Parts: sequence; C-alpha cells; structure tokens
Amino acid sequence: MEYLHPELETMERAELEKYQLKRLKEVLEKVSKTPFYSKKFSEENIDIDSIKTLDDIRKLPFTTKNDLRENYPFGLSAIPMEQVVRLHSSSGTTGNPTVILHSQKDLDNWADAVARCLYMVGLRKSDVFQNSSGYGMFTGGLGFQYGAERLGALTVPAAAGNSKRQVKFIVDFGTTAIHAIPSYATRLAEVMQEEGYGVNAKPTKLKTLIIGAEPHSEEQRKRIEKLLGVKAYNSYGMSEMCGPGVAFECKEQNGMHIWEDYYIVEIIDPVTLEPVKEGEIGELVLTTLKRDAMPLIRYRTRDLTRILPGECLCGRTHKRIDRFKGRSDDMIILKGVNIFPIQIEKILMQFPELGNNYLITLETVGNNDEMTVEVELADLYSEDYNVLKGLSKEITRQLKDELLVTPLVKLANKGTLPQSEGKAVRVRDLRHIY
Repeated sequence: MEYLHPELETMERAELEKYQLKRLKEVLEKVSKTPFYSKKFSEENIDIDSIKTLDDIRKLPFTTKNDLRENYPFGLSAIPMEQVVRLHSSSGTTGNPTVILHSQKDLDNWADAVARCLYMVGLRKSDVFQNSSGYGMFTGGLGFQYGAERLGALTVPAAAGNSKRQVKFIVDFGTTAIHAIPSYATRLAEVMQEEGYGVNAKPTKLKTLIIGAEPHSEEQRKRIEKLLGVKAYNSYGMSEMCGPGVAFECKEQNGMHIWEDYYIVEIIDPVTLEPVKEGEIGELVLTTLKRDAMPLIRYRTRDLTRILPGECLCGRTHKRIDRFKGRSDDMIILKGVNIFPIQIEKILMQFPELGNNYLITLETVGNNDEMTVEVELADLYSEDYNVLKGLSKEITRQLKDELLVTPLVKLANKGTLPQSEGKAVRVRDLRHIY
C-alpha cells in the first residue's frame, strides 16, 4: 500500500485518539478567547478544563450555520484579522451569507488534505488534473486546485461550464483525472459522445473522476463510470470545514475515509441530539482540529450518514462514513412519509431505458399533496405507446415500494427537462404557493 502521509493515515486507534484529545484541548483553549465561544461557554456553564476524554466533547454546545450568519462577517475569528489571508462565503440568498476565514496555515493544511485524497485514489505527479468546478467563493475550485498542485500534478483550471471546451481540453492536454459534480459528469459524458470521444468511440487518457458536492446514489456512480469509462471516487467536503478534502473514498470504494487528524466525528439523532448507536444513520457533526483562523466546535453539518463498521482493506485506520442519504433539511415530507430525493434517483438509475435528468415536483391538488416525477428517456428509446405505458407502470410500482407513496411518473424526451451546469435542481416544491 502507498500513502502520502503514512504516519498519520495508518496511526493506531489509541494513538490517533490521544492525538485528537491533545488537539481538542488546544482548540478549546483558543476558541474560549473568542467573543462567540466565550459567551456561549459562559451561558452554558462550560468549563473547558472538564474536557478530559474524547467522550467529554458531548458536554460542549453545538455550533450551527445560523450561528455563523448571526455573527456575520467576522464574529467567529480566532486570530487578528491582519493574519487572515482569504475568506470564502456562501451566496446568502436567504439572509446573511456564511463566511469562513483562512490563515496561510489553514490553506497549507487544506492543500495537504486534498493532496492526500488524490494520492489515495492513484493520482501522481505524472497526472493531468482538470477541474470543472467553479472558482471564486465556491471552495471546490480552489480546494482541488491547490491540492493537485501540492501533489505535483499538472493542473487545468477549466472552471465550470462550456462542455465542448472541457472535452477539447481533455483531448488536447491528455487529461487523466477530472473533478466534476455528478449531474455535470453525466452531461459531460453526453457531450464527449457527441464529439466522438469516450466509450465505444475515440479514446482519451481519462481514467479517474472525482465526484462530490451533490448527494448521489451508487447507481448514479456506476452509470457515470460506464458512460465515461473511468473509476469514479466519491468526495465530501463543505465550506465550513474548509471545503473538499474532509472525507474521500480509497480504491476499495467502500465508504469515505474521514480524516480524523483534522476532525472529531460524531453521528447524532437530529431530533434528540443524542449519539446514535454504532452503524445507525444520523446527522454528521464535526469539530475542527487543524483550523487556525476559525475553529468550529461540534458543527452540525445537517448531512445524514453513518459510520461503517470494521476496518478497511486499504490499511488506513481513519473511520469511514457511508454514502450520504441526504440532508436533514432537504427531506421531503409527503402524506406523513419522510422521503429523500436520492431514494428516487436510486430507482430511476436502475432503468437503462431512462436518461440521467429528472425533476421531482410537489403540488397541492385539492386538499392533497401530490408528487410528480418527470424523467427523460435515453437515446432512441421506443416511441411505442404500449411500451412506454408499461415502463411508466413499472417505474411507478418500484417507486411506491421504495417510498410508500405513489407518485405520478411522466416520461419526457431527452433534452426537454431543465439542464444545469452547476448543482442540479432536482426538487420543486410548489405546495401552498399562490
């Protein structure tokens, strides 16, 4: 096995937890001097000296996205602002944006984490890494850029959109690895085929795809791999934790290793806020251990996952988190049933007759809330009415078995549903909107 940071990636569990506890105490000492945490600890009678084990972290209060918004823009800074060298921010379309601050030390640690992830899936200095993420305030662009550069790969900062140009770069520059969100990866595969490249056409050097930023099913991943002829590895990150590089799949593709030298990991029940039993799905909570400018304590990510039991065959000792079920704040409640869009995608992707684009619409009809699932057909699929009726009926049956409610399924011609080169919009909730 090859590791970029072997002394950290393969650390024995007892040693790793000792390392985490030491770091946690240092972080608590630092944040206790910030206005936000000083006030929070005082209000809840928190004595940081009482934190003597990792389990004691449960004594500490949670931090939420709303805390970041209420303390906009620099209220959670733990260092003087003249030592801050960069900030990233959310769009803030529903109020104050969330602002994340970085020192140079933070940026170096971030680059190291992303480089570790890329190395883990086989990237080396000889690779050409093309990044189709947006740059600017979105962390996916610069995070992967600096990680690939730290690794020593030739980087192509292609940015988002302009699919024909993306394909030209892949061909002309000999791109071997590319980063894209799942919905855009399927669009890119379609454009490659239109341009005469890819599976069953003119070959490229592309072998590795990094996907993340959107929840996606295993079925969607397999479809992308088949379309592009690559191995697709799942990536997880969020701006509040720096960005990409929080967790990443290894070559075993059996869960994402979450770097425990950077984060303390908890899984809680999002309702009771208590820890769930080992292996159960709950909300991911993270405490930063290597953040200089803006450490966060017990940050509620709202992402739903679980810790996978057992050890990984790759030899890395850091915990693995499962593919995300969705976000606690993205959950659809329909007729008393909790539904996640990824459950619908999982069913749709099992039908080779269907394309990759779909849209879920929720509407109030009379006094009832109803769900419509529109999904595009694959290329050149039959136009025979009876064949399409049978397909629609089977999709409806499988969705009902999965969701416990019966949606209205509509089959659409390829290219007729809205396309996005950013994050795909999968749900329109029109209920009680007049």
